[in-house]
Amino acid sequence: MIKKKFNKKKVICIICARGGSKSLKNKNILKIGGKPLIAYPIIQAKKSKNIGTVLVTTDSKKIAAIAKKYGAIVPFLRPKELAKDTTTTEDTLKHALLTYEKMINFKFDIGVFLSASDFFRKKIWIDQCVTKLFQNKNIDSVFSGNLTHKNFWELKNKNWKRLKESMKKYSSRQFKKPIVREDTGLACASRADLWRKGRRIGDRVEIITNNESFSSIDIHDIDDLKLAKSALKIKGVKNFI
Repeated sequence: MIKKKFNKKKVICIICARGGSKSLKNKNILKIGGKPLIAYPIIQAKKSKNIGTVLVTTDSKKIAAIAKKYGAIVPFLRPKELAKDTTTTEDTLKHALLTYEKMINFKFDIGVFLSASDFFRKKIWIDQCVTKLFQNKNIDSVFSGNLTHKNFWELKNKNWKRLKESMKKYSSRQFKKPIVREDTGLACASRADLWRKGRRIGDRVEIITNNESFSSIDIHDIDDLKLAKSALKIKGVKNFI
């Protein structure tokens, strides 16, 4: 049987970067490690061996200009109604994908989502997500996930309940079964059909797990930014470009 050959031209990476962040003004173009925040996912995606197109969707001309400088395409500005605080990532990805596909009269097979706000990703995670998705036709999505041994609680009917029954049993970390925190912003590859339906990930997934402490840093306010700058000094900029 002849195996289907991988074609990176059928893979698009879409990076969402609106200009109206209220908790941290101009967040996506603030300098960290000598580069604007938006530059990191663009550079990482451009270096991927599995991505053919790197597109930034934004409502800001300033962000668009910087994104183009680092090698992304910005073929249109996102409409204002899709750049609100309440706009979902799913709506943004769907709009960007459908709009660009219509412009070029071409359909992609795989969509890769990367976030600028949580960029402490290993570049290999991106290629691993795409490769695993391509190789296994029975799954919908592959994304990055952080292993944790912490116990979690949720509020149900005004009472706090453990998230899992197994969390009632306390033991040392070495013997506990870990759970995984979903970090799609760090690396996520999904069937493009899911995005067209307004979904970011499907129900049948594989997860690229990691134990990276800094992968939890997601920049939304000034304290997050300070933390990220300190972490970057420890890890080194070269590990993320």
